[in-house]
Amino acid sequence: MLRISKALGAFLAIAACGASTAALAADPVGFYVGAGVGESQIRSDDGNYGYPSYYNDYQVAWKAFLGIRPLRVLGVEASYIDFGEPGNCHGNYNGFHDGNCNFNQRGNDSHPTAPALFAVGYLPIPIPYIDIFAKAGAARLRLDVNQFSQQPCVTGSACPNFVFTGRQAVTDTKFAYGAGVQGRLPFGLSLRAEYERISSQFGDPDALMVSALWTF
Repeated sequence: MLRISKALGAFLAIAACGASTAALAADPVGFYVGAGVGESQIRSDDGNYGYPSYYNDYQVAWKAFLGIRPLRVLGVEASYIDFGEPGNCHGNYNGFHDGNCNFNQRGNDSHPTAPALFAVGYLPIPIPYIDIFAKAGAARLRLDVNQFSQQPCVTGSACPNFVFTGRQAVTDTKFAYGAGVQGRLPFGLSLRAEYERISSQFGDPDALMVSALWTF
């Protein structure tokens, strides 16, 4: 609910900016570059990060992107997304955390990053200064997967007994998608709020960001 409220607030702010500068809004067609920052959710469904429990954390995310919009209703965009790196004291470890925020010397962390390429479709709405868009494409997701081995239970200790054995970098091409709204300002500038997600067996990292971009 909090993330939905943040998104709604960003959308309304962008719409207000666009409405106040409607007469000066530039034609949207052209090349553009931009950057954004926001909040990501990094999770591991059913222990897929290699950790023997559910992992879930919110972090600061950022992105840089460039694109071309040859038509009002269609464009192509390339981006680099950094979803952030969880800290030891974040998330839910289902009792496997040692309580000292120092489990296996940061062995419970991951840091998803991804270059991505999207096709972007714009809804043909009759408002000259607002764009509503959706995107779909592929991302080269890179993250660290933690490795554990299960050891025999020992009387007086936690059971099952998992021992951290190391971290493995995993890179794979995955489906990525998103949607958002942007308001066009004078001099080719625009403000954008959008949601992006990468489908992955390692927890589907996603982010809600606010960006600024310049069309030239």
